[in-house]
Amino acid sequence: MGDCQLYLISPLEVGGDFPDRLDRALAASEGLATAFQFRVKDVDQHEAARLAAPLQEICAARDVAFIVNDSVPLAKRLKADGVHLGQGDGDVREAREELGRDVQIGVTCHASRHLAMEAGDAGTDYVAFGAFFPSETKLSDHQPDLELLEWWSGLFEIPCVAIGGITPANCPPLVKAGADFLAVSHAVWGGDEVAAVKAFAEAMA
Repeated sequence: MGDCQLYLISPLEVGGDFPDRLDRALAASEGLATAFQFRVKDVDQHEAARLAAPLQEICAARDVAFIVNDSVPLAKRLKADGVHLGQGDGDVREAREELGRDVQIGVTCHASRHLAMEAGDAGTDYVAFGAFFPSETKLSDHQPDLELLEWWSGLFEIPCVAIGGITPANCPPLVKAGADFLAVSHAVWGGDEVAAVKAFAEAMA
């Protein structure tokens, strides 16, 4: 892996003008954002598929991987580029069997070297560590340190994603420690998405 990239995570509200916002953010990122995670709660699969359709089109047009959060069945239905599994969302091997070789599978590993190595052995395409900072999006009891990123990137080829409260102001040490991707949500969607993406580009350079 070369330079660190952005991994955008959707807000829970993805209707309304959100497709336009996503398109603007990806246009402004000029290749910095290479993955987008579709994360909705409390909607049935039919409604989730309806909400996903325009976002998936935008990602495809901009050559950005469209990743579904938590749900292997939804990822399969949408023929998504990938699925992200939390620790309670199922097994990497089973997901691989269901979705096939070409689909990206990522796993939340919190602050655990053990969970990350297990995920690697199971054939994950990336591991996610966090939350590095207090997050506006999701509460976490786990706070890894920079040494975890240094250790992982020094030993393993599998990319690692840093997640949790990441902003342009606090991200440089994560990049330096070896994160391949920074997963960001509120820092982009909580304000002007174009300005935010450009601020990340400067901070990550």
